Amino acid sequence: MPVEIKNLTHVYMKDTIFQHKALNDVSLTIEDGEFIGLIGHTGSGKSTLIQHLNALLKPSSGNIIIDGVDITAKGVSLKKIRQTVGLVFQYPEHQLFEETVYKDVAFGPQNLGLSREEIDLRVKESLMLVGLDYDALKDVSPFELSGGQKRRVAIAGVLAMKPKVLVLDEPTAGLDPKGRDEILGEIRRLHELQKLTVVLVSHSMEDIANLVDRIIVMSKGKVVLTDTPRNVFMQAEVLKNIGLDVPQVTHLVNELNKKGIKIKDCISVDEAFNELVKYLRSN
Repeated sequence: MPVEIKNLTHVYMKDTIFQHKALNDVSLTIEDGEFIGLIGHTGSGKSTLIQHLNALLKPSSGNIIIDGVDITAKGVSLKKIRQTVGLVFQYPEHQLFEETVYKDVAFGPQNLGLSREEIDLRVKESLMLVGLDYDALKDVSPFELSGGQKRRVAIAGVLAMKPKVLVLDEPTAGLDPKGRDEILGEIRRLHELQKLTVVLVSHSMEDIANLVDRIIVMSKGKVVLTDTPRNVFMQAEVLKNIGLDVPQVTHLVNELNKKGIKIKDCISVDEAFNELVKYLRSN
């Protein structure tokens, strides 16, 4: 189910002294089942872009076509769009409000008018998908959980709507390293198991490098690069000029090369480790 973005422009507070063009003629295609990393400095337009994907924002001009349906057209069902595209905001646990984990995850499916059996099935499946034990947690207050568990419950609530596209805005923001690794691991597993189209917004170059198939780089409301993580991170000067950086391990490998330790360019810690082992064994 491809996502096609055609000449998308969004202007905030149009025709006022505060007018600001957040998106400027953006055109993109995200293929069915693709895992996309969306990066850009603060104010680059990435958050504005993802809010168009489930019609939280309407474009000033342009079109978004998902599975052959123009979601910017008049008369399109917002309910159907938001079932198709699940959007997980930063700090989604702040949106938890029910008295039990079960009720929170079941909230969306209940609003679809599904049967009790189908709701039960969706809650169980969604909690399983994010690595939580249904029997152990279904009657627990979500506010008694750890930060990482709360976030996974919030993501489960979106998954219970069975979206075809999952958009996550900085899903690891504010988590400790353990919680961050758990969330990223579950997102990777979700993509592999469910074959979802995933769009991950992140400031962490390391997270992006390890997870995604393709990176989209935004600056000043435009797409400036779109390519594989390796090809994007090989353009360090371009990234530097728009206020971004490459993964720290890439810097380390560059410094090692300067000192005569010749190993190939690396974009992840695992890759650098393997290359260093090869180098040490051959020297």
